Amino acid sequence: MYGRSRSLYRKQRRKEEIRGYLGRMMWVVTILCIITVAVAMAVQTAKASKVIAAEAVVTDAMTTDVPILLDENNVTDVAQAVISGQLMITDKARERARIEAERVIIIDPGHGGMDGGCVFGDIAEKDINRKIAYRVMQKLRIMGYRVELARTGDDYIDKTERVDMANGRNARLYVSIHQNSCEDKSVAGIETWYDENDETSDSRRLAMLIQQETVKATGAQGRELVSDPEMCVTSKSAMPACLIETGFLSNKTEREKLASAEYRDQIAEGIANGIDLYLNPKTMYLTFDDGPSEEYTDMVLDVLKEKNIKATFFLIGEYVRKYPETAKRIAEEGHTIGIHCDVHDYQKIYASVDSYLEDFENAYDTVYEITGVEAEFFRFPGGSVNAYNKAVYQDIIEEMETRGFVYYDWNASLGDAGKNSLTSEELIGNAVATARGRREVVMLAHDRVDNTAYALEKLIDSLPEYRMEPLTTKAAPVQF
Repeated sequence: MYGRSRSLYRKQRRKEEIRGYLGRMMWVVTILCIITVAVAMAVQTAKASKVIAAEAVVTDAMTTDVPILLDENNVTDVAQAVISGQLMITDKARERARIEAERVIIIDPGHGGMDGGCVFGDIAEKDINRKIAYRVMQKLRIMGYRVELARTGDDYIDKTERVDMANGRNARLYVSIHQNSCEDKSVAGIETWYDENDETSDSRRLAMLIQQETVKATGAQGRELVSDPEMCVTSKSAMPACLIETGFLSNKTEREKLASAEYRDQIAEGIANGIDLYLNPKTMYLTFDDGPSEEYTDMVLDVLKEKNIKATFFLIGEYVRKYPETAKRIAEEGHTIGIHCDVHDYQKIYASVDSYLEDFENAYDTVYEITGVEAEFFRFPGGSVNAYNKAVYQDIIEEMETRGFVYYDWNASLGDAGKNSLTSEELIGNAVATARGRREVVMLAHDRVDNTAYALEKLIDSLPEYRMEPLTTKAAPVQF
């Protein structure tokens, strides 16, 4: 009995020793794995830092691909993202990223080989174009984009072949780089060409952004945008495309600048920034208060329809009853409808919480009966905090939020609410100035103001870096 017990004890002890040994080994292996991963990540980080540092050096030499990650919707290297653990992505996002990874931006250095373009002494357009294109490519790759050049050496390639190559690669964008020339040697500046009838309907915005950012980066004169349906590189491309003339080689001052690597880098910076803004636009929610009006709301709607833009209209019940067809048109054309008030009388509306709620309910019922829209959003007349509602606004907000409604103030404005109408230029100036620096803008405008309706098209064209969207539940409310 005793001997058997000892044997069992020894076996049990042996098992415990083995388990202890295995446990210690597991800890060792775990620690070694952690150290290995840490070292690998450090090496990867160091490599990335070296690449970025190298890319930051201004050269005219071509660089290799840089695997840089974007957000979930724009991953350019899925394998790297998963391996590094820098990004968790869904199967759907992974497939989208895989498809997107195959798409490139084509940068086309104009001319080449026997086709020198404009030539002045020892300065040939083909060489300037290639050097700028290389720098654009470098900068875009650092930003995380996949980029190819239509030509990499001093080769002659027919322009039709270049466009066909871009179409065959299902490119995201096509940007051709050129220099200008004129008999009048005083003519200078940057101009950009596009086809306003392109199938994507977006080449103009691309051209505007590239022109805008290149002028900003260089301080050069900005010439007009030119639409030319006969230009091969813009009219034959299946993707948004433009051609930028970055300067006049016939102008001595600009020719000397273009011969400078520093100035070419400024041009490249502008082109790259324009492309980045195009592909990663800021967001603007155009909002219109106080409508509908008898005349001007329809003018606003016409512009929005032409531009394929959806906006948000905070309606007044009194005017919805007066102009029901216009209110219906707002809904039918897919714009967001919110409630402003029923009767635009500050003293009456803000006399008490109950008076505000009564006014709101009247407006809500009117909008629903005429348009069929169950409004989710509202905007306080005068904003959520104003001279008339200081005593009651907190209680009103609490009650409205309890009822499930969301209010939106604004963080930019045309300044068109005053009695004296401003000129179109002044309205646009206000809009641009108050929106500056914001990635998400809720723009306040009024569709009962004549100059606002007249200025709207030009306003939209003045803000190409913004994607215009209607307010939805996904938009974070701007609140005072």
